[in-house]
Amino acid sequence: MGNTIKTGMLMAALTALFMVAGQAMGGQSGMTVALLMAVAMNFFAYWFSDKLALKMGGAREVDQSEAPELHGLVAGLAARAGLPKPRIYIMESETPNAFATGRNPDHAAVAVTQGLLVVLNHQELEGVLSHELAHIKNRDILISSMAAVMAGAISSLATMTQWAMLFGMGRGSDDEDSGGGMLGAIAMMIIAPIGAALIQMAISRSREYLADATGAQICGRPASLASALQRLEDSNHRQPMEVNPATAQMYIVNPLSAGAMANLFSTHPPMQERIKRLLAIG
Repeated sequence: MGNTIKTGMLMAALTALFMVAGQAMGGQSGMTVALLMAVAMNFFAYWFSDKLALKMGGAREVDQSEAPELHGLVAGLAARAGLPKPRIYIMESETPNAFATGRNPDHAAVAVTQGLLVVLNHQELEGVLSHELAHIKNRDILISSMAAVMAGAISSLATMTQWAMLFGMGRGSDDEDSGGGMLGAIAMMIIAPIGAALIQMAISRSREYLADATGAQICGRPASLASALQRLEDSNHRQPMEVNPATAQMYIVNPLSAGAMANLFSTHPPMQERIKRLLAIG
């Protein structure tokens, strides 16, 4: 419940930032344009984000005859979670990782790498698949898509304002009002996109914690998921996956190599904290 409340508060903060940024950078008309853009982007993300994510991940759908054990494992865990069995995809990467996608439980998919099936034992694989089913159960894909679209709309507002200023638009006849508006717009052009990105990443981290907790309930062995996370973290540090950065937040562990500002700008919580929380459940 704590992570759910936190996510709601972060989404409210992102919405408020969007409204303030729209008013400061484009006035009422700018906010209206950005809102229409956000609606269109949300519509696209809702219907097509799963297909794009699977295509960018190089995922190939496999049927029961190709991967009978994987299908059986997913079917059993999905039944335990009260979910329809999702479609199953495999990515050719040797680095162990996985993600879930789909607009709702009836149109969901789980994608795993070949490396995941090799590196993990049976119980660890159950833990990872339970985590991905938890994302589907908690509607995390929809929440993440909404957060990404809101953050993108704020960045678009900043870009539109930059071009408007470059061509001298938006300067009113009242110098005093124009000066204040100009300073406010410049400030929001810098602050709003950074703030939106930080809030979006905080939402993503909150949903990962929740998926860990829900996944532990589904598989019934928090320690197995914790062990799997440590294995995946070590493997992805040794051999980072080649993925589109836009899809990195979807994976169970960050597939990209970390930089100096990793903790602040990472879409994933610190691994040791995730493991600590899982072991506390056990």
